[in-house]
Amino acid sequence: MNVFSIVAELFRGLSVTLAHVFRKPTTQNYPKVKPKMALRFRGLHQLQRHPDGLEKCIGCSLCAAACPSDAILVIAAENTPEQRVSPGERYAAVYEINMIRCIFCGFCEEACPTGAIVLKRNFELAATDRQHFVYDKEMLLNAPAA
Repeated sequence: MNVFSIVAELFRGLSVTLAHVFRKPTTQNYPKVKPKMALRFRGLHQLQRHPDGLEKCIGCSLCAAACPSDAILVIAAENTPEQRVSPGERYAAVYEINMIRCIFCGFCEEACPTGAIVLKRNFELAATDRQHFVYDKEMLLNAPAA
């Protein structure tokens, strides 16, 4: 290689840098202005309720069976006449999702026969401790709407 080709390649690389120096920055004011997500984006999970307040989850564990990363734990319990939690015979006494293991594939949403678990458009999942990434039933029932 001669010196002229090396200098030419150097100027070619610098021209790309100089082209971007004079452009207007594309900074987003994130906390105040939320970014636009793709239409098919899957974010934070949320457990749904019926209009009368009963939980839609019947504790069938199909979501846990469909989860390829084994991130969902469902332990079912029987409904009693005194305490009705869901319209079915059973309800999910324990429903946990380990968000560190979750790959947001949406298989749990597709497998649910009652539409109890839905992946909403919320993407704010930050936490300071690993234990905060295990979302229990109460957190999933009261998840923020996005």
